[in-house]
Amino acid sequence: MQDVAEKALVLGGGGITGIAWEIGILAGLAERGIDLTDADLVVGTSAGSVVGVDVRSGAPLPDLYATQAQPTGAGEIYARMRLPLMARYVTAMAFTKKPQVARARIGAMALRARTEPEEERRKVIESRLPVLDWPPGKLQITAVDAATGQFAVFDAASGVSLLDAVSASCAVPGIWPPVTINGRRYIDGGMRSAANVDLAAGCKQVVVIAPLTQGFGVVESVGRQVARLVEQGARVAVVKPDKAALQAIGNNVLDPAHRPGAARAGYAQARAETDAVKAVWL
Repeated sequence: MQDVAEKALVLGGGGITGIAWEIGILAGLAERGIDLTDADLVVGTSAGSVVGVDVRSGAPLPDLYATQAQPTGAGEIYARMRLPLMARYVTAMAFTKKPQVARARIGAMALRARTEPEEERRKVIESRLPVLDWPPGKLQITAVDAATGQFAVFDAASGVSLLDAVSASCAVPGIWPPVTINGRRYIDGGMRSAANVDLAAGCKQVVVIAPLTQGFGVVESVGRQVARLVEQGARVAVVKPDKAALQAIGNNVLDPAHRPGAARAGYAQARAETDAVKAVWL
């Protein structure tokens, strides 16, 4: 009998504050009787890959939330997406309508960038994960091949370690080093889409929790991908930061100092999202 995924939880990218906000949303919804950790399929992109591991690990959501609501330890590193880097992104995507070509250009930029050593970044990602082996349940983690721009989806059957998969998915081009997996280098899965919602195609009930939803250049927006799922007959709820959450997150999603506020904002926002998510999930 074929294993059919009915419910999908899609977790998008959004930096360290995105991880905190998503955990806040999940914990707040669970407190109101909506446990999204029972999803048949979990899709994680960038920050969402970390949260996806959290969800599948079996760690209690109140404990995960309590951790995110506390100040970060010394292991987390401050970074910032500055205007010159954003300009390089725009330049890479100019004059092409082919997404894979644009992603390969961004990958080339990432390979040239001066960043901290790959192993140092792996230690940071490792400190975020509650488990290092692939947990039970369907979990898909996204990345992009830096050399070819090809989209990659890692899971328990891919032969890639969980730590490598998450590290690759979180490798923001120009900020963090591309991650080496089986001789190839990989960058952030958000370079294809902020949440890669289309991986939930075929599921009937889909909840998308996405700190970032806009597209740019050939990077598809969350809204466009959601619209296609709806056309295919899926019921979809999208949760994105409200005004208070955006204020708590601030202008830099890579700033660890904003993590506690982002977590609390997500937890508070869950109240307003309850009915819409319940209508899809339950």
